Amino acid sequence: MSALMNALARSIRFTSALSPTLAGSIANRAFFSTDPRMRVREADRATHETARRGTLLVRGHRITIYQWGAGSRTTLLMHGWSGRASQFATLVRDLTAEGFRVVSFDAPAHGSSAAAATDVRDWVDAAQQLSAAEGPFDLIVGHSFGAFAALAAVRAGVTTPRLVTIAGAGTVDAFHSEFERMLRLTPRTRAAFEASFYRRLGMTRTDATALYDSLAHPLRGTTLLIAHDRDDPALSAQNSERLHAAHPGSHLLLTDGFGHNRILASDEVLDAVLAFAVRPAPVAASPQR
Repeated sequence: MSALMNALARSIRFTSALSPTLAGSIANRAFFSTDPRMRVREADRATHETARRGTLLVRGHRITIYQWGAGSRTTLLMHGWSGRASQFATLVRDLTAEGFRVVSFDAPAHGSSAAAATDVRDWVDAAQQLSAAEGPFDLIVGHSFGAFAALAAVRAGVTTPRLVTIAGAGTVDAFHSEFERMLRLTPRTRAAFEASFYRRLGMTRTDATALYDSLAHPLRGTTLLIAHDRDDPALSAQNSERLHAAHPGSHLLLTDGFGHNRILASDEVLDAVLAFAVRPAPVAASPQR
């Protein structure tokens, strides 16, 4: 755990002794924080700079849209929390070399996009708008929180025959559990944090399950490739194993030694994504209900 997270954990534990409700509120603000923003890595800069850029208004915030390639088949890439589209640079190069047009975006409060706060609804709205303007997508790839959002977007009506999740999860609780474990929240503070989380979204846990739980409500008509590193320190690979178990016909790829972010440039994963992308299309996807 980073020095910043250690300091935050100590602060929350101290506050929890006085007021679990206040500690839960502090934890919730930290959970939604996207600071500091990820910078473009030098290894990704050339691909990042060759992108065709545009903007899109997502729930009141102007975000940056990127496109590469000019093929007849189109892929949507969805980055994770505290990430940015440029993280997919290696995959972008590989997909365009295979004749794909690639579309991606920096979510609100990420990368080059405006806003100081965001949540999954922004990712889903961006995917829906891009699907209407640039789709249908032959393939959607999501990393980490972006994988969770990609699953939610398909359930919300974005159609694709193929979806790849990399270091992802299929439930809100998966992200809560990792965050609560990392900060070592007490049971009372956990309850206050989760209550604060659902108040912020303006929904109940039941509402969130209906919208965002891809274990309780698996996708239909979309085939999944699910990749995760066994050594992922940010999100346990068990989350991908559960997602695989909930989706008969999905494909599970477990790697070793790449962690949470480097898996995006793993030859093993890149090869699997490319093979998955060009395989004959399954039955066309329909909106999930």
